[in-house]
Amino acid sequence: MADLIDTGSETLLGTIDEGVAVITLNRPERRNALSADMIAALARVLGALEHDDTVGCIVLTGAGSAFCSGGDVKGMAEAGRPGEPSVSFDARVQRQRRDQRAISGRLYEMPKPTVAMIPGPAAGAGLSIALACDLRYAADTAVFTTAFAKVGFAGDYGGTWFLTQLVGPSKARELYLLADRFSANEAERLGIVNAVLPAAELEPHTLSIARRLAAGPRIAYRYMKENLNRAVGGELGECLDMEALLHNHTGRTEDHREAAQAFVEKREPVFKGR
Repeated sequence: MADLIDTGSETLLGTIDEGVAVITLNRPERRNALSADMIAALARVLGALEHDDTVGCIVLTGAGSAFCSGGDVKGMAEAGRPGEPSVSFDARVQRQRRDQRAISGRLYEMPKPTVAMIPGPAAGAGLSIALACDLRYAADTAVFTTAFAKVGFAGDYGGTWFLTQLVGPSKARELYLLADRFSANEAERLGIVNAVLPAAELEPHTLSIARRLAAGPRIAYRYMKENLNRAVGGELGECLDMEALLHNHTGRTEDHREAAQAFVEKREPVFKGR
């Protein structure tokens, strides 16, 4: 039976089972639009999971029929009404820098595989956060849009950077400047999602991948992610040198020795994260 995570907020749900933490954005009535409470809870939970040795993979998804529609535009409009408490520009910038690093930055840099399970629309910051994950699986009913141009925003949560790495600068500019919607199949064609599945198959498929990752060589994954992150825009020589260091480091782990022995014995290795 899965263990519940105390997220401290009704807007965020969480469970841990077989080494997989499933975090669910839980505002289905607003298509899981980000609220201040949800953002704070997500940052807090991701920080805790990063250091939880019982967790080997993190899956991020949304409740109901959506992944995340991005920022709560309705809430933003309400916050601008006369009589609402104001926050200084500098304080807003500082708060957003902190939140973006704690969510998109942590999903990308976390030394554990992260997976976005996308049952429906992913827009604006919701798309950005999905892009921060290592892998993305979408239902065939999912739709995507950068959305920011439609509401007069430049973009946040790292989407401009992640999308440029995935699809190249020309296509990323088109997707941001025009903000058109595109289908799950188009997202797969562009390399934005790893696979598109019938809605009923999305969860079992994604969780099977997550369990496989959670049971994998955790130390190797940690340094594999570091190598892959350095490779994005990094200098080749630096990447080669770091690969040499980390490859030899992982070669000294118990997991590597177990895998080598399992290969000789023609069986599946049992990794322990050591």
